[in-house]
Formats: sequence, structure tokens, C-alpha cells
Amino acid sequence: MAVRSEESDPASDLPRPTPVAGERPSPIAGPRLTLREFGALTITNRNFSRFDLSSLDRCFLSMPMAPLLDREPLGEGWFVEDDNRSAIRPTPVATLDGQPFYLSVKGIGSAIDPFAQRPLDRARAAELSDDPETRARLAPPAPEPGGIITGELWLRGSPYGGQGLPHALTALRVSERADLTDLRGFRIAPVVKVVFLPPELEKRLRSIYWFRRYRDRFVQELRLVPSNVRFYFHGRRTLGSDVAHVFDLFGIDTAAKAHRFQTNLVRSGVALLTLFARTMEYDPRKDRYAGLDFSDVWLDKDGVIAPDGTAYFVDLEGIETVRVDAIDVAEKLDDQVFRSLYEFMFAYEQVDAERIRRFGEVGSRRRRFEALLEEGLREDRYVTVRPEGRSLVLALRPRGGDERLNYTFPLVDHARGEL
Repeated sequence: MAVRSEESDPASDLPRPTPVAGERPSPIAGPRLTLREFGALTITNRNFSRFDLSSLDRCFLSMPMAPLLDREPLGEGWFVEDDNRSAIRPTPVATLDGQPFYLSVKGIGSAIDPFAQRPLDRARAAELSDDPETRARLAPPAPEPGGIITGELWLRGSPYGGQGLPHALTALRVSERADLTDLRGFRIAPVVKVVFLPPELEKRLRSIYWFRRYRDRFVQELRLVPSNVRFYFHGRRTLGSDVAHVFDLFGIDTAAKAHRFQTNLVRSGVALLTLFARTMEYDPRKDRYAGLDFSDVWLDKDGVIAPDGTAYFVDLEGIETVRVDAIDVAEKLDDQVFRSLYEFMFAYEQVDAERIRRFGEVGSRRRRFEALLEEGLREDRYVTVRPEGRSLVLALRPRGGDERLNYTFPLVDHARGEL
């Protein structure tokens, strides 16, 4: 069987990184996984339509699932496992925001049985299938690494191990509202394509289920990510579990680099706390305000950190438009800040503690945090910081310009003697 090697270019027309002598190794690390590539129908993010992405008109299948298709693969390549149902190609495919980005495929199967303490492999999938042909194709000659996409309805909009069309379209809509990665200061890992799995594959996958069948289209999301370092959960090395490794991986070896990393983390982190304010629009017919809010996604597991410290939200399927009356805008702003504030402050504390351990500290921790806020938010159109009494507050100016909706949130309180 002739297959293309993994060295081939997966997205030839994207702005590509230029190799630099002595540059640090890829920030994508983890267990290796081989995926085979098959031609497929796709929907392309209209913001990326100026690039030739025809080489991404394909789905990516693990070795255990490849026999479920009757066609020859276009090629195969090695990826790195990421989260439960995603994989990342560890060589950069584009330069965005001045840094390398990597191809992430969401919906490549899970290797974990959700209802038992055992692997979800070809043998287990064959046991679950009610289709004799599917069971025969899954009969394993030998154990192979890789996950299985099942037909089990999961999380209301996806098959277990895979991705469903409703969730993928939500992620695509959010991606198309951004300027590539920038949604009014809120940074995203954009979906560049939604890939439809071939119908004959869907039919066979739908036969693999425990209790309830998923009935919509099976798809994959092709995303661009700056790393696979998560805030705390869903990663082998995170800011929460091994911040020292993250410093080494990203080459943070001077106090100046640590300062830039923290400034970018604070700037982008505050943007994550204030998404509704940044996307708010007024509907005069209904006297209501619409903006983006989070549902079933969380910063600690769905945010990734770029090598420069910028936080990007990577799982966009749970970001949806909500509408509130004018009288309820303040409550929505307050609720959204509180929703992710702990995860943001937790990440900041891990980074700050590692900076102090490596490079030392002089002065008040709270004062340093204030200085970073002031520096990071200097050019933010929607959020500033200012003192009020013995507190430093976030001052939100929601999009739209109605000053009656401005809102303040106390972020740092001072002890006596700190003023």
C-alpha cells in the first residue's frame, strides 16, 4: 500500500514559519500516534478562504479505524495525542500572531471506555457493534495504538470519541467572527475546516454504541493551536501540574522573558473574563443585548498557553450567543468574570511562583500584579484598571458605547500600609 510520508505539507498556502538557527524545539510533546488520511468533503472558514487549504480536504483516522473504509489512504503521518479525542501534528503549519501554529484534529476517537475500567480498542468496539461486517473489519490482527469513534450519543451534540456537526458548526461560527485568532482581544484557536466523515464510515461507526445512538453527521474539526499546554486539566503537562516544565519548554530563562510571559498572560486572561462585554450588540426592536457566553466549556481545560504567554481558547463548541435585558447586563458581566476568575488567578499564581523561584522577588506581590494589569490593559478598548478606595477594580466599558452599562469589578484589595 503506497502512502505519503508525514513530511508532506498539510497546508501549503498558509503563512509558514521560517526556521531560525538555534530555535527551541516544538512545544508539542506527548505520546506518538499515527493517523491515516482519506479524502473528504469539508466546510472552510471564510476567513481562511484566501489560503489554498485544499490539502486539508481529508479526514484523519487512527490505525484501528482505518479498515472501516473501503478506500486507499492518501497518506499517513504521526501526531501527538491531545486530550481525549484530539491529536496535534508536532510540526508547525502556519505563522499567526508572530508565532508558529500547529494542526489540531478534534474527533479522532477515544482509547478510553466511558463505562468500564478497560481500553476502548478494536476488540471492545467489535463487541459493541450490532453490524456483522463492522465486527469483521474490526477483528484485530494485533493491538494497535489509537482511539475509536463510536455511535454513542454524548454531550447532547457529539458521538463519543468523535465530533458532531452541531458542535462543530458552533465552533466554526465563533471562528468566523474573529480576525483569524483575534475576537476583539479574546484569543481563539480557530477552526479552519469542518470535515465530514464519509457516509459509509458513518454507517459503520453508528453501529458501535452502548445505549443511545448519535443521529446527526459525524465530523472532525481541523484547528490551529499554538501549543498543547493547557491551564490545568486535559494535558500531561500543564501550568497547574508542572509549571517548571512549561518554563523550560518555552525557554523562559531570564527575568525579562518571564515578565513578557506574565504580561501577555494577564492581557489575554482578562479578555477571557470579559467576552460578553467585547461582543455585546444592542437589539433596539427587543431592547435586549446579545453577546457571547460560555456553556459547558471551562478555562482550566479548554484554554491553551502559547510560548509567549498568550492564552487562547481552543474548544469553541460551547461558546454561544446569549441575550439579556438591559437591566440584566451588569449581572451577566459580573457572572462571566466570576466564572473563570479562579482558573485565571490559579494560572497566574503558578507562573508567578515559578518566576520568583528562578529569578527572585522584590516588593509586594499584589503591587506587581497591579503593575502587570496596568501594562497589559493599556491598549484594551473594553477594560481598564483604576483605584477605588482600598481596591483596584476592573472597569468594563461594554461594546456599543452606552455609558450606563459601564461596570466595575473589584480585583485586588489592599491592606493598610500598602497604599
